[in-house]
Amino acid sequence: MLNVFDVAQALIEYVEKEYSDEIAIIAYYGSYAQGTATKRSDLDFFFIPASSQGYQASIQFIIDGIGFDFWPISWERAERMASFQEDKTTIIADSKLLYVRSEEDRDRFMRLRETTSTMQGSEKAQEMVEKAESELRKVYLHLYKMSRAVDSEDITFYRTEAHEVLTKVLQSLALLNRTYYTRGFGKNKEQILSLPLKPTRLRLYMETIMYSNLNADILQACEELTADTLELVLVQKEKYYGSPSYPDRLKGFYEELKGVMDKIITACEMNDYDTAFFSAISVQDLTAAFLFFAETGHWPSDLIIGSSYMETYRKLGFPELIVTLDSQDLSKLQAAVESLVVSLDRYLRAKGVEVNCFENIEEFKINLCRRPKFHFKN
Repeated sequence: MLNVFDVAQALIEYVEKEYSDEIAIIAYYGSYAQGTATKRSDLDFFFIPASSQGYQASIQFIIDGIGFDFWPISWERAERMASFQEDKTTIIADSKLLYVRSEEDRDRFMRLRETTSTMQGSEKAQEMVEKAESELRKVYLHLYKMSRAVDSEDITFYRTEAHEVLTKVLQSLALLNRTYYTRGFGKNKEQILSLPLKPTRLRLYMETIMYSNLNADILQACEELTADTLELVLVQKEKYYGSPSYPDRLKGFYEELKGVMDKIITACEMNDYDTAFFSAISVQDLTAAFLFFAETGHWPSDLIIGSSYMETYRKLGFPELIVTLDSQDLSKLQAAVESLVVSLDRYLRAKGVEVNCFENIEEFKINLCRRPKFHFKN
Protein backbone atom coordinates (compact mmCIF):
# COMPACT_ATOMS: atom_id res chain seq x y z
CA MET A 1 0.00 0.00 0.00
CA LEU A 2 1.31 3.43 -0.96
CA ASN A 3 2.55 5.60 1.89
CA VAL A 4 1.48 9.10 0.89
CA PHE A 5 4.05 10.65 3.20
CA ASP A 6 6.78 8.99 1.17
CA VAL A 7 5.36 10.94 -1.77
CA ALA A 8 5.51 14.12 0.30
CA GLN A 9 9.11 13.41 1.29
CA ALA A 10 10.09 12.92 -2.34
CA LEU A 11 8.62 16.34 -3.17
CA ILE A 12 10.35 17.98 -0.21
CA GLU A 13 13.70 16.58 -1.27
CA TYR A 14 13.06 17.83 -4.80
CA VAL A 15 12.14 21.30 -3.50
CA GLU A 16 15.21 21.45 -1.25
CA LYS A 17 17.40 20.62 -4.25
CA GLU A 18 15.77 22.69 -7.00
CA TYR A 19 13.67 25.39 -5.25
CA SER A 20 15.32 26.00 -1.89
CA ASP A 21 15.01 29.79 -2.25
CA GLU A 22 11.74 29.80 -4.18
CA ILE A 23 9.28 28.01 -1.86
CA ALA A 24 8.45 29.25 1.63
CA ILE A 25 5.98 26.68 2.97
CA ILE A 26 4.76 23.14 2.21
CA ALA A 27 1.81 21.87 4.23
CA TYR A 28 -1.02 19.34 4.08
CA TYR A 29 -4.67 19.44 5.14
CA GLY A 30 -7.82 17.36 4.75
CA SER A 31 -8.38 13.75 5.76
CA TYR A 32 -4.78 12.93 6.75
CA ALA A 33 -4.55 16.08 8.86
CA GLN A 34 -7.86 15.20 10.54
CA GLY A 35 -7.21 11.47 10.95
CA THR A 36 -10.07 10.41 8.68
CA ALA A 37 -8.10 9.12 5.67
CA THR A 38 -9.13 5.96 3.82
CA LYS A 39 -7.08 3.66 1.58
CA ARG A 40 -8.02 5.79 -1.45
CA SER A 41 -7.26 9.14 0.15
CA ASP A 42 -4.62 11.32 -1.42
CA LEU A 43 -2.50 13.73 0.57
CA ASP A 44 -4.02 17.19 0.19
CA PHE A 45 -0.94 19.33 0.15
CA PHE A 46 -0.08 22.81 -1.06
CA PHE A 47 2.87 25.14 -1.09
CA ILE A 48 3.40 28.88 -0.79
CA PRO A 49 5.89 30.20 -3.35
CA ALA A 50 8.46 32.74 -2.21
CA SER A 51 8.96 34.04 -5.75
CA SER A 52 7.38 33.82 -9.19
CA GLN A 53 9.80 31.02 -10.06
CA GLY A 54 8.43 28.95 -7.21
CA TYR A 55 5.11 28.46 -9.01
CA GLN A 56 6.91 26.23 -11.50
CA ALA A 57 7.14 23.50 -8.86
CA SER A 58 3.41 22.84 -9.20
CA ILE A 59 2.68 19.32 -10.44
CA GLN A 60 -0.30 16.97 -10.74
CA PHE A 61 0.34 13.21 -10.90
CA ILE A 62 -0.98 9.72 -10.14
CA ILE A 63 0.91 7.01 -8.22
CA ASP A 64 -0.54 3.54 -7.69
CA GLY A 65 -3.96 4.76 -8.79
CA ILE A 66 -4.06 7.70 -6.35
CA GLY A 67 -4.16 11.23 -7.77
CA PHE A 68 -2.12 14.05 -6.23
CA ASP A 69 -2.11 17.80 -6.75
CA PHE A 70 0.89 19.76 -5.49
CA TRP A 71 -0.60 23.22 -5.96
CA PRO A 72 0.51 26.75 -5.08
CA ILE A 73 -1.23 29.32 -2.87
CA SER A 74 0.21 32.82 -2.90
CA TRP A 75 0.78 34.59 0.40
CA GLU A 76 -1.94 37.05 -0.67
CA ARG A 77 -4.47 34.29 -1.25
CA ALA A 78 -3.50 32.60 2.00
CA GLU A 79 -4.20 35.89 3.76
CA ARG A 80 -7.62 36.08 2.10
CA MET A 81 -8.42 32.54 3.24
CA ALA A 82 -7.26 33.26 6.78
CA SER A 83 -9.39 36.42 6.98
CA PHE A 84 -12.54 34.73 5.57
CA GLN A 85 -12.40 36.68 2.32
CA GLU A 86 -12.31 33.30 0.56
CA ASP A 87 -13.69 29.99 1.67
CA LYS A 88 -11.53 27.00 2.59
CA THR A 89 -10.21 28.80 5.66
CA THR A 90 -9.48 25.35 7.09
CA ILE A 91 -6.60 24.98 4.60
CA ILE A 92 -4.69 27.65 6.49
CA ALA A 93 -6.12 27.21 9.98
CA ASP A 94 -5.89 23.43 10.31
CA SER A 95 -3.08 22.36 7.98
CA LYS A 96 0.11 20.72 9.19
CA LEU A 97 3.50 21.97 8.07
CA LEU A 98 5.83 19.65 6.18
CA TYR A 99 8.53 22.13 5.21
CA VAL A 100 9.47 25.74 5.98
CA ARG A 101 12.22 27.67 4.27
CA SER A 102 12.99 29.85 7.31
CA GLU A 103 11.75 30.86 10.73
CA GLU A 104 10.53 34.12 9.20
CA ASP A 105 8.29 32.11 6.85
CA ARG A 106 7.03 30.01 9.76
CA ASP A 107 6.23 33.13 11.79
CA ARG A 108 4.40 34.69 8.83
CA PHE A 109 2.31 31.55 8.40
CA MET A 110 1.47 31.41 12.10
CA ARG A 111 0.33 35.03 11.98
CA LEU A 112 -2.22 33.96 9.38
CA ARG A 113 -3.68 31.59 11.93
CA GLU A 114 -3.82 34.42 14.44
CA THR A 115 -5.81 36.37 11.86
CA THR A 116 -8.34 33.55 11.66
CA SER A 117 -8.70 33.49 15.44
CA THR A 118 -9.14 37.26 15.54
CA MET A 119 -11.85 37.16 12.86
CA GLN A 120 -13.78 34.66 14.98
CA GLY A 121 -13.76 36.98 17.99
CA SER A 122 -16.71 39.09 19.10
CA GLU A 123 -14.97 42.31 18.05
CA LYS A 124 -15.21 41.15 14.42
CA ALA A 125 -18.84 40.05 14.62
CA GLN A 126 -20.19 42.95 12.58
CA GLU A 127 -17.61 42.42 9.85
CA MET A 128 -18.46 38.73 9.65
CA VAL A 129 -22.17 39.52 9.32
CA GLU A 130 -21.32 41.80 6.41
CA LYS A 131 -19.27 39.01 4.84
CA ALA A 132 -22.23 36.65 5.27
CA GLU A 133 -24.47 39.15 3.47
CA SER A 134 -21.93 39.54 0.68
CA GLU A 135 -21.71 35.77 0.22
CA LEU A 136 -25.49 35.46 0.14
CA ARG A 137 -25.62 38.08 -2.60
CA LYS A 138 -23.93 35.58 -4.94
CA VAL A 139 -26.92 33.24 -4.68
CA TYR A 140 -29.43 35.36 -6.57
CA LEU A 141 -27.97 34.87 -10.04
CA HIS A 142 -28.53 31.13 -9.69
CA LEU A 143 -32.06 31.60 -8.34
CA TYR A 144 -32.81 33.83 -11.32
CA LYS A 145 -31.52 31.24 -13.78
CA MET A 146 -33.61 28.51 -12.13
CA SER A 147 -36.76 30.64 -12.10
CA ARG A 148 -36.33 31.49 -15.78
CA ALA A 149 -36.07 27.79 -16.60
CA VAL A 150 -39.13 26.84 -14.55
CA ASP A 151 -40.67 24.82 -17.39
CA SER A 152 -37.45 23.00 -18.18
CA GLU A 153 -37.24 19.27 -17.53
CA ASP A 154 -33.44 19.31 -17.43
CA ILE A 155 -32.67 17.93 -13.97
CA THR A 156 -28.94 18.32 -14.61
CA PHE A 157 -29.35 22.08 -14.99
CA TYR A 158 -31.49 22.37 -11.85
CA ARG A 159 -29.19 20.28 -9.70
CA THR A 160 -26.14 22.19 -10.90
CA GLU A 161 -27.70 25.57 -10.09
CA ALA A 162 -29.15 24.29 -6.81
CA HIS A 163 -25.68 23.06 -5.84
CA GLU A 164 -24.41 26.64 -6.31
CA VAL A 165 -27.25 28.01 -4.20
CA LEU A 166 -26.75 25.47 -1.43
CA THR A 167 -22.99 25.79 -1.11
CA LYS A 168 -23.10 29.59 -1.11
CA VAL A 169 -25.92 29.73 1.44
CA LEU A 170 -24.06 27.30 3.67
CA GLN A 171 -20.92 29.40 3.39
CA SER A 172 -22.98 32.46 4.35
CA LEU A 173 -24.25 30.61 7.42
CA ALA A 174 -20.69 29.67 8.42
CA LEU A 175 -19.67 33.33 8.23
CA LEU A 176 -22.77 34.37 10.16
CA ASN A 177 -21.68 31.98 12.91
CA ARG A 178 -18.07 33.25 12.74
CA THR A 179 -16.73 29.82 11.85
CA TYR A 180 -15.53 27.77 8.89
CA TYR A 181 -16.08 24.22 7.72
CA THR A 182 -13.30 21.84 8.65
CA ARG A 183 -14.39 19.24 6.12
CA GLY A 184 -15.59 19.42 2.53
CA PHE A 185 -19.24 19.50 1.52
CA GLY A 186 -20.71 16.03 1.75
CA LYS A 187 -18.62 15.32 4.84
CA ASN A 188 -19.66 18.31 6.95
CA LYS A 189 -23.41 17.83 7.46
CA GLU A 190 -23.00 17.32 11.20
CA GLN A 191 -21.15 20.61 11.56
CA ILE A 192 -23.69 22.41 9.36
CA LEU A 193 -26.68 21.19 11.33
CA SER A 194 -25.01 22.07 14.64
CA LEU A 195 -24.56 25.75 13.73
CA PRO A 196 -26.28 27.93 16.37
CA LEU A 197 -27.64 30.38 13.79
CA LYS A 198 -29.42 28.56 10.98
CA PRO A 199 -32.88 28.30 9.39
CA THR A 200 -35.16 26.06 11.43
CA ARG A 201 -35.94 23.97 8.35
CA LEU A 202 -32.35 23.72 7.16
CA ARG A 203 -32.25 19.92 7.21
CA LEU A 204 -35.46 19.69 5.16
CA TYR A 205 -34.20 22.24 2.62
CA MET A 206 -30.93 20.37 2.22
CA GLU A 207 -32.64 17.01 1.79
CA THR A 208 -35.06 18.39 -0.80
CA ILE A 209 -32.27 20.05 -2.80
CA MET A 210 -30.07 16.97 -2.66
CA TYR A 211 -32.59 14.15 -3.05
CA SER A 212 -35.62 15.47 -4.94
CA ASN A 213 -36.17 14.62 -8.60
CA LEU A 214 -38.73 17.40 -9.08
CA ASN A 215 -37.42 20.68 -10.42
CA ALA A 216 -40.23 22.72 -8.88
CA ASP A 217 -39.52 21.29 -5.42
CA ILE A 218 -35.80 21.97 -5.78
CA LEU A 219 -36.45 25.58 -6.79
CA GLN A 220 -38.89 26.14 -3.93
CA ALA A 221 -36.42 24.72 -1.40
CA CYS A 222 -33.66 26.97 -2.77
CA GLU A 223 -35.87 30.06 -2.60
CA GLU A 224 -37.08 29.37 0.93
CA LEU A 225 -33.60 28.50 2.18
CA THR A 226 -32.26 31.75 0.76
CA ALA A 227 -35.13 33.82 2.18
CA ASP A 228 -34.76 32.29 5.66
CA THR A 229 -31.01 32.83 5.63
CA LEU A 230 -31.42 36.43 4.52
CA GLU A 231 -33.79 37.03 7.41
CA LEU A 232 -31.17 35.68 9.83
CA VAL A 233 -28.49 37.90 8.30
CA LEU A 234 -30.64 41.03 8.50
CA VAL A 235 -31.62 40.36 12.12
CA GLN A 236 -27.95 40.04 13.07
CA LYS A 237 -27.06 43.10 11.02
CA GLU A 238 -29.59 45.23 12.88
CA LYS A 239 -27.84 44.40 16.15
CA TYR A 240 -24.89 46.50 15.01
CA TYR A 241 -26.81 49.56 13.91
CA GLY A 242 -25.25 52.61 15.52
CA SER A 243 -26.66 55.89 16.75
CA PRO A 244 -27.54 58.65 14.27
CA SER A 245 -24.56 60.77 13.25
CA TYR A 246 -25.09 63.28 10.49
CA PRO A 247 -22.13 65.71 10.53
CA ASP A 248 -19.49 63.09 9.74
CA ARG A 249 -21.53 60.64 7.63
CA LEU A 250 -23.11 63.27 5.36
CA LYS A 251 -20.19 65.65 4.98
CA GLY A 252 -20.09 66.83 1.37
CA PHE A 253 -23.20 64.86 0.40
CA TYR A 254 -25.51 67.81 -0.25
CA GLU A 255 -22.91 69.77 -2.23
CA GLU A 256 -22.45 66.82 -4.61
CA LEU A 257 -26.18 66.10 -4.88
CA LYS A 258 -26.97 69.74 -5.63
CA GLY A 259 -25.36 69.44 -9.06
CA VAL A 260 -27.60 66.50 -9.97
CA MET A 261 -30.72 68.26 -8.70
CA ASP A 262 -29.85 71.28 -10.83
CA LYS A 263 -29.50 68.93 -13.80
CA ILE A 264 -33.06 67.68 -13.22
CA ILE A 265 -34.44 71.23 -13.07
CA THR A 266 -32.71 72.05 -16.36
CA ALA A 267 -34.04 68.84 -17.93
CA CYS A 268 -37.56 69.74 -16.85
CA GLU A 269 -37.24 73.23 -18.34
CA MET A 270 -36.03 71.71 -21.63
CA ASN A 271 -38.62 68.91 -21.58
CA ASP A 272 -35.78 66.36 -21.53
CA TYR A 273 -37.62 63.42 -20.03
CA ASP A 274 -34.79 60.91 -20.51
CA THR A 275 -32.35 62.88 -18.35
CA ALA A 276 -35.10 63.67 -15.85
CA PHE A 277 -36.02 60.00 -15.55
CA PHE A 278 -32.54 58.69 -14.74
CA SER A 279 -31.52 61.61 -12.54
CA ALA A 280 -34.74 61.86 -10.51
CA ILE A 281 -34.73 58.19 -9.57
CA SER A 282 -31.04 58.37 -8.70
CA VAL A 283 -31.49 61.45 -6.49
CA GLN A 284 -34.39 60.08 -4.45
CA ASP A 285 -32.84 56.64 -4.04
CA LEU A 286 -29.42 58.04 -3.15
CA THR A 287 -30.85 60.53 -0.67
CA ALA A 288 -32.87 57.82 1.06
CA ALA A 289 -29.82 55.55 1.23
CA PHE A 290 -27.63 58.30 2.72
CA LEU A 291 -30.28 59.19 5.30
CA PHE A 292 -30.46 55.52 6.29
CA PHE A 293 -26.67 55.48 6.59
CA ALA A 294 -26.70 58.66 8.68
CA GLU A 295 -29.23 57.11 11.06
CA THR A 296 -27.67 53.63 11.41
CA GLY A 297 -24.08 53.70 10.19
CA HIS A 298 -24.97 51.00 7.66
CA TRP A 299 -25.98 51.09 4.01
CA PRO A 300 -29.37 49.54 3.25
CA SER A 301 -29.21 45.96 2.07
CA ASP A 302 -29.78 45.54 -1.65
CA LEU A 303 -31.19 42.06 -1.00
CA ILE A 304 -34.42 43.34 0.55
CA ILE A 305 -37.48 43.30 -1.69
CA GLY A 306 -39.16 46.67 -1.36
CA SER A 307 -37.94 50.09 -0.35
CA SER A 308 -38.11 50.05 3.45
CA TYR A 309 -34.99 52.21 3.58
CA MET A 310 -37.14 55.03 2.15
CA GLU A 311 -38.92 55.24 5.51
CA THR A 312 -36.79 58.08 6.89
CA TYR A 313 -37.05 60.04 3.63
CA ARG A 314 -40.84 59.79 3.68
CA LYS A 315 -41.22 60.46 7.40
CA LEU A 316 -39.38 63.74 6.88
CA GLY A 317 -41.91 64.72 4.25
CA PHE A 318 -39.38 65.05 1.44
CA PRO A 319 -41.05 65.18 -1.99
CA GLU A 320 -41.61 62.00 -3.99
CA LEU A 321 -39.62 62.66 -7.14
CA ILE A 322 -40.15 59.25 -8.69
CA VAL A 323 -43.93 59.35 -8.40
CA THR A 324 -44.11 62.72 -10.15
CA LEU A 325 -42.29 61.49 -13.26
CA ASP A 326 -44.61 62.18 -16.19
CA SER A 327 -43.29 62.32 -19.75
CA GLN A 328 -46.14 64.63 -20.75
CA ASP A 329 -45.70 67.12 -17.90
CA LEU A 330 -42.40 67.66 -16.08
CA SER A 331 -43.60 70.69 -14.13
CA LYS A 332 -44.57 68.60 -11.08
CA LEU A 333 -41.13 66.99 -10.99
CA GLN A 334 -39.45 70.38 -11.30
CA ALA A 335 -41.47 71.74 -8.38
CA ALA A 336 -40.67 68.65 -6.31
CA VAL A 337 -36.93 68.96 -6.96
CA GLU A 338 -36.92 72.69 -6.18
CA SER A 339 -38.66 71.85 -2.91
CA LEU A 340 -36.10 69.13 -2.11
CA VAL A 341 -33.21 71.54 -2.74
CA VAL A 342 -34.51 73.81 0.02
CA SER A 343 -35.90 71.26 2.49
CA LEU A 344 -32.88 68.95 2.39
CA ASP A 345 -30.47 71.85 2.89
CA ARG A 346 -32.50 73.08 5.86
CA TYR A 347 -32.76 69.60 7.41
CA LEU A 348 -29.06 68.78 7.11
CA ARG A 349 -28.01 72.10 8.63
CA ALA A 350 -30.40 71.47 11.52
CA LYS A 351 -28.66 68.12 12.05
CA GLY A 352 -25.29 69.83 12.31
CA VAL A 353 -24.03 69.09 8.80
CA GLU A 354 -21.73 71.83 7.56
CA VAL A 355 -22.75 72.77 4.01
CA ASN A 356 -20.12 74.62 2.01
CA CYS A 357 -22.31 77.20 0.30
CA PHE A 358 -20.98 80.63 -0.66
CA GLU A 359 -22.63 83.74 -2.11
CA ASN A 360 -19.67 84.63 -4.30
CA ILE A 361 -16.06 83.73 -5.09
CA GLU A 362 -14.72 86.23 -2.55
CA GLU A 363 -16.41 84.28 0.25
CA PHE A 364 -15.00 81.08 -1.23
CA LYS A 365 -11.46 82.50 -1.26
CA ILE A 366 -11.77 83.59 2.37
CA ASN A 367 -12.92 80.09 3.28
CA LEU A 368 -9.96 78.53 1.47
CA CYS A 369 -7.56 80.69 3.45
CA ARG A 370 -9.15 79.55 6.69
CA ARG A 371 -8.86 75.87 5.91
CA PRO A 372 -6.36 74.01 8.12
CA LYS A 373 -2.99 73.34 6.57
CA PHE A 374 -1.34 69.96 6.72
CA HIS A 375 2.41 69.62 6.93
CA PHE A 376 3.97 66.40 5.76
CA LYS A 377 7.12 65.19 7.39
CA ASN A 378 9.87 63.72 5.27
